[in-house]
Amino acid sequence: MNQRGFPPTMIELGEMLGISSISVYGQVNQLVRKGYLRREPRKARGITIIREPDVEFTGMEPVMVVGQVSAGHLMFAEENIIGEVLVEKRIACSGRCFAIKVKGDSMIDAGINDGDFVVIRKQPIAESGDIVVVLIGDEGTVKRLYIRDNIIELRPENPKHRPTSIDPGDDLRIIGRWWQSDRNIVNPE
Repeated sequence: MNQRGFPPTMIELGEMLGISSISVYGQVNQLVRKGYLRREPRKARGITIIREPDVEFTGMEPVMVVGQVSAGHLMFAEENIIGEVLVEKRIACSGRCFAIKVKGDSMIDAGINDGDFVVIRKQPIAESGDIVVVLIGDEGTVKRLYIRDNIIELRPENPKHRPTSIDPGDDLRIIGRWWQSDRNIVNPE
């Protein structure tokens, strides 16, 4: 906008960022919800910057991608390094982190889409309400953890999916917690 004097279209943003216009649309909507942008309906160039980010850019750091986890039905999560993604240093330095590729649509209302790489802080404990990567036996998933009295559930962020109840005999292991930030989801498109 500073260079041309007018905002780009979603297609132009996608071309500039090397991602699909559908992914751009989702990212722009997240920035609108967070109060950074405003969109004018029915205008191809209807994006206005409302406020600049209040966090200073700290540089990039590689984080290892250790496999794939389901955001739908439970599936096997292999822990093998399949690559790396670059994230801001402030995210990578917040603890021992890894990235994992998400498969499925059960977390879309949390902004986690099929094919995204999510940066996870490795830790064996979490609080109720946290989004976590867990293993139940050898099957892994990413869900919101819900704990109340003797009830433990893994809840999706998509009304099309049902929560998973955890029985006392289930082998539930918390692998890590999603450090919630608009900067720790990497869309590969």
